[in-house]
Amino acid sequence: MKKTKITSDTFIVVLALISILGFIGIISETIFYYDLNGLIESLWILILGIGLLIETKFERIKSIKRGLNSENFPHLTNLLIGIVAILAGIFSLPIFKINSPSFPAIRGILSLMAVIIIVIETWVIKRHKTI
Repeated sequence: MKKTKITSDTFIVVLALISILGFIGIISETIFYYDLNGLIESLWILILGIGLLIETKFERIKSIKRGLNSENFPHLTNLLIGIVAILAGIFSLPIFKINSPSFPAIRGILSLMAVIIIVIETWVIKRHKTI
């Protein structure tokens, strides 16, 4: 039976890095009583944006010239959300101190996407493969 995957191994590594960043933030705050949340949130948004760009197949985006279809639309969406996430991650770094109401919304959307991908990869596809 062919193994089914919705994401590359690289994107799974990106999600693992984001989890590690979260745990670093928890350790920093609980053990050292030093708040790194601003930096951690900026970095994980930046890393997730880079991960989305890694997932983008740019040759499929070039096919938009022939029209938008089910082959190029997901990659165009990855590209746009990845660019927005990278920009949000950069501008929300503590050195820039730009606080926009859109940044929590972007974090929420990206978090929801990551949770859905993790659930599908770990339980749905694994269960489907064993049936």
